Amino acid sequence: MIAHVEIPIKLPGLNDWVRELNRSRLAGNSMKQAYQRRLAYYLEVLPDLPNPVRITFTWCEANRRRDYDNIAFAKKFILDALVRLGKLPDDNRKHVIGFTDRFALADDYGVILDIEEVTDPAEWEDNRKTTGRKR
Repeated sequence: MIAHVEIPIKLPGLNDWVRELNRSRLAGNSMKQAYQRRLAYYLEVLPDLPNPVRITFTWCEANRRRDYDNIAFAKKFILDALVRLGKLPDDNRKHVIGFTDRFALADDYGVILDIEEVTDPAEWEDNRKTTGRKR
C-alpha cells in the first residue's frame, strides 16, 4: 500500500445525484463540483500516483438505509477529484486497474481509501486483455 486516507464526510449516493440531475443538468454538475472541492481537502495530502493503482474503498455508514450500489457510486466523485488535483493522470483503465468496495456499519459516515501501486507490468497487460469485448 502506498497511501491511506480517511474522508469523514457523508458523500451523496446515486439517488441523490439523480434527484439533482432531474432538477437540472446544472444542479447535478454543481453538486459534483461542490463535493470535489470538499474531497480535495482530504485528498491533497496523497502523493502523486503516476503508476497504475488498485483502490480499496471502505464505506462507513451510520445505518443500513442506503443500498450498497447507491453508496459506492460516490467513488466517481472521489476518482474525478483525484484527477482534478493531479494525483492521478486519469481515472481510466490504464491508471485505475481495479477497485474493491467494502462496507462497514460505524458510528459516523465516511470512506477510507487504501491505494496500492501495481508495479508488475504483467498485471497491467492482463487488465487490458480481459476488459472490453471483441467484436
